[in-house]
Amino acid sequence: MSKKMSEEEILAAFEDALRNEQIFACYQPQYNHSTGRMTGAEALMRWNHPEFGPQYPADFIPILEENGLIRRADLHVFETVCRFQRACMDSQIPVVPVSFNISRHDIFEGDYVSELEQIRAKYDIPVKYLRAEITESSAIGGMELVSSALKRLHDYGYIVEMDDFGSGYSSLNILKDLDVDIIKLDMNFLRGDVGGRGGAIVNAMVQMAKWLKTPTIAEGVETVEQADYMKSIGCNYIQGYLYSQPVAGEELVEVLKRTNLEPTVPAMKLLQPMDAEKFWNPDSLETLIFSNYVGAASIFSYENGKVEILRVNNKYVREMGMNLTEYELIHSDPWTRHTPESREIYEKTIRKAIESGDEETCETWRTFCSKCCGEDTVCIRSHIRVIGKAGNQYIVYAMARNVTAEKKNYAELFDSERRFRFASEQANVYAWEYEFGTKRMRPCFRCMRDLHLPPLLENYPDSAIEMGIFPPDYADMYRDWIKQLENGAEHLEGIIPLTVGRVPFHVRYTTEFDETGRPLKAYGSATLVVDDVKTPSDADKPSAA
Repeated sequence: MSKKMSEEEILAAFEDALRNEQIFACYQPQYNHSTGRMTGAEALMRWNHPEFGPQYPADFIPILEENGLIRRADLHVFETVCRFQRACMDSQIPVVPVSFNISRHDIFEGDYVSELEQIRAKYDIPVKYLRAEITESSAIGGMELVSSALKRLHDYGYIVEMDDFGSGYSSLNILKDLDVDIIKLDMNFLRGDVGGRGGAIVNAMVQMAKWLKTPTIAEGVETVEQADYMKSIGCNYIQGYLYSQPVAGEELVEVLKRTNLEPTVPAMKLLQPMDAEKFWNPDSLETLIFSNYVGAASIFSYENGKVEILRVNNKYVREMGMNLTEYELIHSDPWTRHTPESREIYEKTIRKAIESGDEETCETWRTFCSKCCGEDTVCIRSHIRVIGKAGNQYIVYAMARNVTAEKKNYAELFDSERRFRFASEQANVYAWEYEFGTKRMRPCFRCMRDLHLPPLLENYPDSAIEMGIFPPDYADMYRDWIKQLENGAEHLEGIIPLTVGRVPFHVRYTTEFDETGRPLKAYGSATLVVDDVKTPSDADKPSAA
């Protein structure tokens, strides 16, 4: 049982609370909802009194602020975070960036940034593992001081996050004047039903952040529906009770020790169905998108020839193929995939849908590129309908179907000179894609055809080693390659034998990093060594950059 402490009790117990670690940090993990991988954590101040028990932050933090004590408490929590990061690094435990809070009282009372730097230097923590987090209310009444503090933080190399964006009264004005690197969105807009006016506001904030080239984190996410909606509009990073409540440092260490860093939410919970009642509402967006419960769908805006994708569903991602993600589809210019002739056809269909107010259909050829699968041209049949209008901007709903197989068969693809030349040049090259968070490998067609690999390998590389793709005497070396890539190596290459026949291949890897600088995927290729200039041996070492 706990008892709320009075102001007098809080002030009297404060010194002992710092001295005896009764004021401490809990950590709430942050996840990429697309990959299920943990990407960071936020340090939150907590107080557990030996007599009165746990105290709510909302009960004691305002009192510390009013009495000029919050600065010491914040510095104490920051030092706790630095000790935690140092202990992880000394124990060879994977480290993720941890955000720490800075209040307006910290900034307004002396040189707070210098004090932070002294503590960081004391524990020798790389600045990339610490992120400063401010609230928009911090800038009220002191914009110049806050801007100056942010500049100094940036000079030292800190990433700066704006917390609770959208919860204040002057968010846009403050965002204009403050140079922040990450925006944390207030999920109060999505309380209750997802979508509606709240969903439109959140969508607008994500799109605005995209225009500013600023990543977003959705904070306070409690339901699968909220997380899926945020992912569908281009915000993959999630923090909230859906994945994890704030945990003690010891519990966070156990999470970090897991090599896969899988989500803490049971798989069945992540796959729970949507509220069926929404399908009975004829005015809901769900009815429009999921009518007939099938079909790839996207929503985009169209204004004076400019198209911007606002939302896609999972079926749309799968229909486009090429292992593209929601993020890649939403954050790219869709016109780059069209030829001039294709764009003209598609725009003509949009304008026709605007004029008729009805559904219009067209077929266009588009070229998609991915680092794993290369380039492919597909034919998409689109059913287009305008669902909203604001001034000269139209909101368009499009159902899409890949009808390439109906337009040309396998033989016709390779009859063209370009396709034949491409196939000839790549005849001795194998390619694949590896996801660090899930340990999944997706091979190319040639890998599946020649090496009899399945379309998806779990627990890579051990699964491939067990299949005999890598000789036993090279297994440990290859596992070490994967570890180097997971630790941030940008490139690796070397000559190693493959298959039981020990055929020499030149194996290369290139790493893709996410917005936070952490490895996301690795793209591998193996080129047959056709001459005898170099033969594989234990002396061959991979070169890394």
